[in-house]
Amino acid sequence: MARGPIPLAFKGRLASRLQPRRPATLSPYVQLVPSSASVNSLYRHSRSPALLRTFATQRNQPTETDDAKETRQGAQNEATADEATNTAASDTKSHQAIVDEAASSSGSSIEKDWETNVNWKIESFKDLPHANFGVNQHMPFNAEFKEVLKQIPWAFRAPIRYAFAYGSGVFPQSRSDGKTATADELRAIHPKAPLAIHRAQDGTPKMLDFIFGVSHTQHWHSLNMKQHPEHYSSLAKLGSGAVSYVQDHLGAGVYFNPYVVVNGILIKYGVVQLSTLEKDLTQWDTLYLAGRLQKPVKILRDDPKIRLANQMNLLSALRTALLLLPPKFTEEELYGTIAGISYLGDPRMALPTENKRKVKNIVGNNMANFRRLYLPLIETLPNVEYNDPGCSEKDWVWGDKSLGLVQDMDPVKRGNMVRRLPKSFRSRLYFQYQKKFAIPQEDFNKMMEESKNEDAIAFKRREGGGFERRIAQDSPEELRQYIRTVIKQTISWPATTQSLKGPLTSGFKRTIRYLSEKFAKYRQGRAAEKAADSEPKTEANGNEKR
Repeated sequence: MARGPIPLAFKGRLASRLQPRRPATLSPYVQLVPSSASVNSLYRHSRSPALLRTFATQRNQPTETDDAKETRQGAQNEATADEATNTAASDTKSHQAIVDEAASSSGSSIEKDWETNVNWKIESFKDLPHANFGVNQHMPFNAEFKEVLKQIPWAFRAPIRYAFAYGSGVFPQSRSDGKTATADELRAIHPKAPLAIHRAQDGTPKMLDFIFGVSHTQHWHSLNMKQHPEHYSSLAKLGSGAVSYVQDHLGAGVYFNPYVVVNGILIKYGVVQLSTLEKDLTQWDTLYLAGRLQKPVKILRDDPKIRLANQMNLLSALRTALLLLPPKFTEEELYGTIAGISYLGDPRMALPTENKRKVKNIVGNNMANFRRLYLPLIETLPNVEYNDPGCSEKDWVWGDKSLGLVQDMDPVKRGNMVRRLPKSFRSRLYFQYQKKFAIPQEDFNKMMEESKNEDAIAFKRREGGGFERRIAQDSPEELRQYIRTVIKQTISWPATTQSLKGPLTSGFKRTIRYLSEKFAKYRQGRAAEKAADSEPKTEANGNEKR
């Protein structure tokens, strides 16, 4: 794969990372633990061949030359993310410019329906369907705050190909109350954070959340454990093999290190293999990271395959929401439905550890960002459109007002949406309706055999058939019920196991701190609900209700 020239702005950053290192003479496996009579049974047997094969850090890992290439690619991916953000910022002045981001730049039939002919052999952003493809994923951002966020991945010598920041520390979920945090309050969260962090967080300092996409999880952890051993729990004593095994085989394939200080800023970062992320975005096998990327995030390093996969994820989220909504609805209802997908089935929402107003807060304070994310996709779908006089106002795209939309409930068009749902998710929905319609197993197997003949991503049969139309014609209440059931089935187990492995990967001390903060957010949300309920309600004529 040919590499382009490295931007001058990054050469200085790369210099310290690309210096040749003294080669080390290693045994075939790195010793995991010292021999000692006092260690427990797990450690006593840690040198057994089975455990070594499973957990040890092996020699056949990427070389330093590979690391240098990955680091260069990370620099190029950062530059591409900057370019996309600049394009997104320039498009804010024109509704048509935003719409064009989802339109084809040429008359090619392949580009006009890129979903049908997905090109997974892309090697660069030039191979995407058109020049501005997926630019809607990039949020225009405060330049000073963005530069601070961009420096976080550079604090890691282990190469990072894809990175984004998310959560309430990046996108506030409440209006600024004008409060100014004291110096002690700031230092309690961010020991030496720059002023850009303080300004961006509106006087309420919070931990910043990141996701890092990497090519080889075990090798990445091996490098990172040498540079940042304090980021890891005692699990790291078993070696990078044990860490990557827990990451890849328990939960949703993400390994979190919370409450670590980088560049004077308190952060939590999750590590995921790029192939795992790509699969979740396109097939919705766990919806763990796909759900996070269905909401506005700040992409710091982009990747062409992930941008393509995420565009499919966003379209799938939009179609799922439309199947859940009535003929007429508002943007707030649409974005609230999308944002709520990833919380259905999440065990944290059933426990007193999450603010019950979380989804409402996310949407209510980020209306323009949600519109930025989904407007280009809404304009490309044939069965939904804006129907609001507010669309005629100047600069309506960046207003906070929730506008009205309408969708065509024609069963053929809705059947096509069912057909284009992610494959794993769609199979679960089919199974639910097989039981409801009492379809004989032999006939159902024939339908599933047709699905096996298609690519895992692309659609060789684009239009929905009779079965999909029957699903689309089901009563709205029943359809919503079944879709919600499938969402819960998809999310519940990965989210539960991901939460349960928290004490193992984060350590008990950090887990207790995390839970205590979640309890505090839950109580905060309950207090807000009570305050809202106590406010006097008004009738349409303006009179106060009694």
